[in-house]
Amino acid sequence: MARREIFEVYRAQLADLDIFDWMPEPEWSFSNRWLTAATLRPNAPIKAAELVQRLANEMIEARPVWKPMHLQPVFAGRRYFTANGASVSDTLFENGICLPSGSNMSEKQLERVIATVRAMLDNHPK
Repeated sequence: MARREIFEVYRAQLADLDIFDWMPEPEWSFSNRWLTAATLRPNAPIKAAELVQRLANEMIEARPVWKPMHLQPVFAGRRYFTANGASVSDTLFENGICLPSGSNMSEKQLERVIATVRAMLDNHPK
């Protein structure tokens, strides 16, 4: 499956959960969707880090989005930019997730990830 197709399947199959904001694609661009990245909305019954960990427990490799540079030891204490006093990168890191989307991913594997995410959310305390 092509990575763009994988992204579109995730977006369509998880849309009714109404907890994901998918990485947008401006109309002037064409993303190769190398990563399937989304952020969890504040109404999500689960945090991104917990979802990543629970998927790992099911042998599904999801990841957080990249750790902001100012949170890495080598840059500790360095100045970084905010938007109106808030760290945009911290918010993305805390709420972002990259779902599996490798070029060799099969439809069966994709269906398993989607079913697992749905089951976790269905069985998660609200």
